[in-house]
Amino acid sequence: MLNQPVKQREVADRARSKPLSACEGTRYCRAIQPIACAAAGVKCLGWGELLSLVTFFAAAKKVTPAPGRGSANRPTRIQDSPKESQPENRNPKMLQVDNLNQYYGGSHILRDVKMTVPDGELTVLLGRNGVGKTTLLRCLMGVVPTKSGTINWRGNKISSMPTHARVANGLAYVPQGRDIFGRLTVEENLLVGAASRKAPSKIPDRIYDLFPVLRDMKNRRGGDLSGGQQQQLAIGRALMSEPQLLILDEPTEGIQPSIIRDIGRTLRQLVDEMGMTVLLVEQYYDFARELADRYWVMSRGEIVAGGAGSEMDAHGVRELIAV
Repeated sequence: MLNQPVKQREVADRARSKPLSACEGTRYCRAIQPIACAAAGVKCLGWGELLSLVTFFAAAKKVTPAPGRGSANRPTRIQDSPKESQPENRNPKMLQVDNLNQYYGGSHILRDVKMTVPDGELTVLLGRNGVGKTTLLRCLMGVVPTKSGTINWRGNKISSMPTHARVANGLAYVPQGRDIFGRLTVEENLLVGAASRKAPSKIPDRIYDLFPVLRDMKNRRGGDLSGGQQQQLAIGRALMSEPQLLILDEPTEGIQPSIIRDIGRTLRQLVDEMGMTVLLVEQYYDFARELADRYWVMSRGEIVAGGAGSEMDAHGVRELIAV
């Protein structure tokens, strides 16, 4: 183990010269932010040792991976099972959470949380700061283990499934604060998002069509982008895994109004035109109300209200989340 973490830039450079399929213990763990790797679906080898980006950069550069590595070891996707061949109901409960509990030390953070996210809709989760919204999303993605309760994804229990397997099975995560890889280029950041898929040789046009600014800046380092541009990059990275469910944690935080409007239009386009399902955690009430097909409200770790997005004003949701 190195005393000082290897820089992200060095990880990318090494990818071009020597393909590896796993990091060397914690020497890469602190070089590549754990939350960012989780968001990209990069496999964790246990207590923080993360599967390095180098396999995916190597594949993108058409370098042959080491023997015994690669797609043969990728997790089996739920959609490959016989259940998926059965006809689906209109707007089934794509994601269902039942009696979910989580603690930090002696603090009870999530308290018997129950909620559903229907297929093909944009569901908004609202609440004040510190009520457990981010913890809930991290539990959904497997970044934080649950103490009790179940998480079902399209009828399959995924509560014990590792993060990279959840991404491979159709979940994608845009964490609060974006967590892009600052020393990697925009293009490299996007390629990381394809970790759970066959690594593409180039970025699909649909990503650049949704976020044209990323095409213009594809060779610029992620850390040199503005906050709004980084948020678009984080969403683009998540979309590279071709998800069925996109989970976003406060994408409007610290973003200028024009970018917020662009993000809102993109999310509705993903749902209305591309059939994607979206779970959006948000505190910006007007933004959430404009987008929501369905809503849930959290308070002190519990779900205290829910209903149709069109009824948010009538149900007094603004008052429920007011500071």
